[in-house]
Amino acid sequence: MLDEIRADRLKNLEPYVLGVVKKQLITLRKQGKDIIDFGMGNPDGATPQYIVDKLIEAVKNPKNHRYSASRGIYKLNLALSDWYKRRFNVIIDPVKEAITTIGAKEGISHLMYAIINPGDNVIIPMPCYPIHAVSVKLAGGNVIPISLLEENDLFENIKKTYEITTPKPKVILISFPHNPTTKVIDIDFFKKIVDFALKNKIIIIHDIAYAEIYFDDYIPPSLLQVEGAKEIGAEVYSLSKTFNMPGWRVGFLAGNEKIIGALEQIKSYLDYGMFQPIQIAAIHALNSRDDCVGELRSIYKSRRDILVQGLKKLGWEVELPRATMFVWAKIPEKFKGMSSVEFSIKMINEAECAVSPGSGFGKEGEGYIRFALIENELRTKQALKNIKKLMNA
Repeated sequence: MLDEIRADRLKNLEPYVLGVVKKQLITLRKQGKDIIDFGMGNPDGATPQYIVDKLIEAVKNPKNHRYSASRGIYKLNLALSDWYKRRFNVIIDPVKEAITTIGAKEGISHLMYAIINPGDNVIIPMPCYPIHAVSVKLAGGNVIPISLLEENDLFENIKKTYEITTPKPKVILISFPHNPTTKVIDIDFFKKIVDFALKNKIIIIHDIAYAEIYFDDYIPPSLLQVEGAKEIGAEVYSLSKTFNMPGWRVGFLAGNEKIIGALEQIKSYLDYGMFQPIQIAAIHALNSRDDCVGELRSIYKSRRDILVQGLKKLGWEVELPRATMFVWAKIPEKFKGMSSVEFSIKMINEAECAVSPGSGFGKEGEGYIRFALIENELRTKQALKNIKKLMNA
């Protein structure tokens, strides 16, 4: 029998907390329980038919069955560039300043391997999307956390943390609109952080996976809209949430050509890119009508309103998110003595609702849970009835 074979980089990772609730969900469903799943941020809707049709058309062409390009075919990176121009009025060179990735997670992970040396420090607001911190650790870097849940000025916290950290952080990894907390920022934040990065020669990586899921009077800005941003930064984007394409695994990195080049170099050894028909369909998604994006936004808004208003009626005070497909909620006062994992297990066992424990996004998320808006309105209303019983028990 083999002894322990896992590399030290795996042994040093914390247990995957989010898997605890998922395991219980599977167990209960096998027992016939109808669990309403607000756990994983896995969109429930279908990919728009016009995108699926383009995929089918491309699959039928044998020329598309061969190896593709690890950096993505030119027309896909050009489509991303055109999207940046329409959405943010930002000019992106599709050859030097854009690269296709196999989803955002792959892009972020391999990017950290490409730019982080063992011992490098990386500032990350916490709690965070797990791959942000994990990718740094797997590359041998150190995560320098900054709490996103404090009321203090985030930029000032980043600035102070940079000044007291030795060695000086090489990278600041941020993501707005934010998963899991749903926090948003304005363009002034980006102006300050770009100016700070230029003065101190820091790399800024910004994940904008939820740039198109926004509500009310808020529209998310891009880091690259700020003058000088491309001198020190790059931005991660994904079609997963924008077009209901999570399983297609289509992501991008855009911005500084040296950062793009570093990722391209490592990817050239590791993959041949996505199946080419997927890339062709992704081009069609980015270049075609975007009414489906507005429709999707409306669906999430309706679900958000029903869930938040319903929770407030039950005495569970939560903030109304201005973006993302999530609701970030503090554990109700009645259950404040429970950990986020304990409360999440209680939710799934007694209210038949699966949620994500806040500690799954870092210890800074303890005391909170995250709802993903992936259940339809009827099931969301049923969930509220179930939660009411829990709250009144």
